[in-house]
Amino acid sequence: MRLPSALSRPALALGMTALLLPALASAAPDQAGAAEVFAQARAICESDGGALWGQSLCGPILLVDYTDRSVVANVADAQGQLTAAGPVFVGTLPESVIIANTPTQWSGLRWTQLLWPLPTDPAQRQVLIAHELFHRIQPELKLTRNEVGNRHLDTLDGRYLLQLEWRALARALQAPTPEQRRAAVADAMLFRHERQRLFPDAAREEGQLEINEGVPEYTGVRLGLSDPRERVAYAVHDLSAFVAAPTFVRSFAYASGPAYGLLLDESDPAWRGKLQSDQRLDQLLSAAMALPAPDPAQLKARVAQYDDGALRTAEELRDNAKRKRLAEFKARLVDGPVLIVPLKKTNRQFNPQTLQPLGELGMVYPTMRLTGEWGALQVDSGGALLTDARATVSAAGMSPATVAGDGWKLDLAPGWTVQPGERAGDLIVVPKPNAP
Repeated sequence: MRLPSALSRPALALGMTALLLPALASAAPDQAGAAEVFAQARAICESDGGALWGQSLCGPILLVDYTDRSVVANVADAQGQLTAAGPVFVGTLPESVIIANTPTQWSGLRWTQLLWPLPTDPAQRQVLIAHELFHRIQPELKLTRNEVGNRHLDTLDGRYLLQLEWRALARALQAPTPEQRRAAVADAMLFRHERQRLFPDAAREEGQLEINEGVPEYTGVRLGLSDPRERVAYAVHDLSAFVAAPTFVRSFAYASGPAYGLLLDESDPAWRGKLQSDQRLDQLLSAAMALPAPDPAQLKARVAQYDDGALRTAEELRDNAKRKRLAEFKARLVDGPVLIVPLKKTNRQFNPQTLQPLGELGMVYPTMRLTGEWGALQVDSGGALLTDARATVSAAGMSPATVAGDGWKLDLAPGWTVQPGERAGDLIVVPKPNAP
């Protein structure tokens, strides 16, 4: 899934997750507009010819209008849910299917789903299309990983060191000589090494997301843009634009992926064939450039080359504000009365840029749509706290008649009900007794 930077790009997360979109007024995709998108996608994958990943990116595409779930497809589906309309196929996506820029299994086919309207900026549109085309074949390439927290990227030091790394990567991409590029990459590795020293799980967690989303975003830039200078400019812009994201927990890989990928293209053109060995992008780049092990004794001096103190001050102010905000979430979603929803076999639709880690208590999703066998939970404000097993929303002031609370509404499926939880005031969604 394609995630936006601060550039107003449509975007999302991989697998069973997606971006929660506002109800925007938009016309359903017309045949001419759809045909143009399909032609662009075909041109991208035919130009590549399967060279980049050893497999063609061409395949079924669904253009979906968020407002009414209408779709236009480039091929017929396997179960006859779409109707031929000239050179395209039209229909309506059922409520059970999450709407997102994401690979979608529906009506007998695995589709590349793209939200309509697509970006009007040509470069953004081409990168988005190529990114999502890659996601459809990503599992076949064995380039999907189990994602975990990356919560350290919402800490003061985690955020600070990541931004120093981004600044060094941008310098490397724009370096006029190989020597200057090598020195800047070494700085990036030093800042990453320090982050991994402070947070022992950082290397594994960051590496997994960089495979899941960084590699697709690199593919989007590499195949969506034909001019090498334009690719570099796009990657450099991402490294600065994503600084404006509310959190780096899930957005960071969209910035780092193209940077590492383009640097690897130059240092080791065969690097893509080494990804299945579970090596991280930073490991591959360090090996390709034969860099020495980072020297922690140089950290202070190298930091001064990328920050005059303004970045550190800004991050300290942000951290203080974040602590107050998280205290409010804890009071609402942990300490106060809550409604508990099980997370087994659920789909999530959310904005990855807004996630707020709440330490070991879980992840706060300020807005989201959660669906499962028990029904659908729509959170428009106030947030939901998710752990591995459950989601909670505030039950304060909940209306039992409508199963709704402050900023959220629950639509229960047949055979499910709400009953008192273990704590006084808590509620929990459970199957009805003797329900089939």
